[in-house]
Amino acid sequence: MFSPDELTDDGFLGGRLRVLQPRRGYRAATDPVLLAAAVPAVAGQSVLELGCGAGVASLCLGWRVPGLRLAGLELQPAYAALARENALRNDLALEVVEGDLTAMPSGLRRSFDHVIANPPYYPAGGGTRAADAGRERAMREATPLPLWIEAAVRRLAPRGILSLILGADRLPDALSALDVRMGSTVLLPLQAREGRAAKRIILQSRKGGRAAFRLLPPFILHEGARHEGDREAFTPVAAHILRNGGEFPLRLS
Repeated sequence: MFSPDELTDDGFLGGRLRVLQPRRGYRAATDPVLLAAAVPAVAGQSVLELGCGAGVASLCLGWRVPGLRLAGLELQPAYAALARENALRNDLALEVVEGDLTAMPSGLRRSFDHVIANPPYYPAGGGTRAADAGRERAMREATPLPLWIEAAVRRLAPRGILSLILGADRLPDALSALDVRMGSTVLLPLQAREGRAAKRIILQSRKGGRAAFRLLPPFILHEGARHEGDREAFTPVAAHILRNGGEFPLRLS
């Protein structure tokens, strides 16, 4: 477990959420906030996050949509403990279960209206290894992406929705893993700025969906052609999502 001096107290959603994170381990940035903003959940529904880390995505979603039944699965005990503490600090109910998604704990072998995930960014063997073991485990794939998607599909209720945020280079793997059980798939490219290649994507698919695949216009995060000075320069819509807990206008058939 982390000692107090190994943690920082960070604000998300403009400080509306206060989250403890390790100074040197995996630290959430914008990806879990963007993921939470894309989930079309409504009060009374159930949500499972695979690989919940310190709980940022689930807590951002729970803050935006009161009345959800939130659960998270986390492999690393220290991060699972942080997620529980962060839920308590923010007065949000989040059931956190330690375990491996390839051997789903019995406590999570039930159906959910939504399954969400921000899988490790780097495939096995890719990128530079992180010095911190917890960050390395969170950022580099040990379990192949198709197994993440299979675990998610198994937990989805009929008509349930899977929401993923991924590196754009993982799109072929993700689409090939969405078998005949899934459909009505929507892809949102995330671009840092106008004219830049999309390095992140948000992918959603419905269990039992039958609508055609849809590619949405790219979502632009920052204004201007390049970074200037210390200002963040988020676009107004991006700022609303990241600072105020707004949602993406994604809609599945």
